[in-house]
Amino acid sequence: MSTPLQDILAQRIRDNGPLNIGEFMAEALTHPQHGYYMDKDPFGRAGDFTTAPEISQMFGEMIGVWAADLWQLMGAPESFIWLECGPGRGTLSADALRATRHVPGFHEAAEIHLLEASPVLKKAQAQALAGFKPVWHETLETLPAGKPLILIANEFLDALPIRQMLKTAKGWEERVVATDIGGTGLVYASRDLTSEDRARIPTHITGTPEGTIFEFSPARDLFIKAVCRCLREHGGAALFIDYGYERSAPGETLQAVRAHEYVPVLSKPGESDISAHVDFGQLLRTARDSGVHTLGPVPQGRFLQTLGIGLRAQTLAQKASSVQREELEKALHRLTDSAQMGALFKVAGLYYGTKTVPTGF
Repeated sequence: MSTPLQDILAQRIRDNGPLNIGEFMAEALTHPQHGYYMDKDPFGRAGDFTTAPEISQMFGEMIGVWAADLWQLMGAPESFIWLECGPGRGTLSADALRATRHVPGFHEAAEIHLLEASPVLKKAQAQALAGFKPVWHETLETLPAGKPLILIANEFLDALPIRQMLKTAKGWEERVVATDIGGTGLVYASRDLTSEDRARIPTHITGTPEGTIFEFSPARDLFIKAVCRCLREHGGAALFIDYGYERSAPGETLQAVRAHEYVPVLSKPGESDISAHVDFGQLLRTARDSGVHTLGPVPQGRFLQTLGIGLRAQTLAQKASSVQREELEKALHRLTDSAQMGALFKVAGLYYGTKTVPTGF
């Protein structure tokens, strides 16, 4: 059975032709009425997936440690913008701010801003951050000017739309979403590339075999450029944590998840989370070309261990019951072990205007 959004997209395709993967992804996630993020809370066991802040308070606490140290490296400015992008339920920011409450002057200086599109999640964030008077934005353009920025983005970039190129018998083409013979189901197809998009193909993958897919994300590039403009104008740093790879490479990573299970990407649009691995190599190239300093990527496990998550777990364990200690150990393992999130997830940093390199890298 189709979803309301599938019917809308099928009609759009019949009227105007196929959608590129990015257009499909954007509609599936943020369509005003039927987008996945617009009317539900997708997190936790009752939702579709679990992110690091929901696994353990220690994750957000370590981000707080990183941010407070950075603020001090910046000269402890009297006012700065704390911006979390895609803050989920607000758990990460709440844990980070709780962990930094004893840092003299930090809370007084912090202005809490959140980049969020979901009305449902905004309500959860308001509850989690009650007392901090958060301000919401849907674009970086509405951030206050004149203040340094500390930006946190955990599992944010993976949800920005990507596009795909497909190696066919005729050469490289763009993979698109079309309708089936009946005109109602959604299927993959391909079409000619523009010269601009063809120029995006890295030289080291031009000789790959037929059937190869290469992903790229103009939306991510534009977002990183916008972050870099903010950093150049006002100083500060940005921290990106996501699953991804260090070097631009062929391969399909586009995926859909529903109820903690992988499902076909084109099935039931609007009812499953859709994401793709982050090309950290491209992210850092874009940032360097934009004139800011870059850090990483490093594995998430190493980053958290450098910040002291192991010691934090030991401290929490001292006052924990045996059941709680077991849960702490499981959470620490999941966040840092190379067979869990520790290696798949990478951490990259951007900074400008501070002479001292931010910690963790």
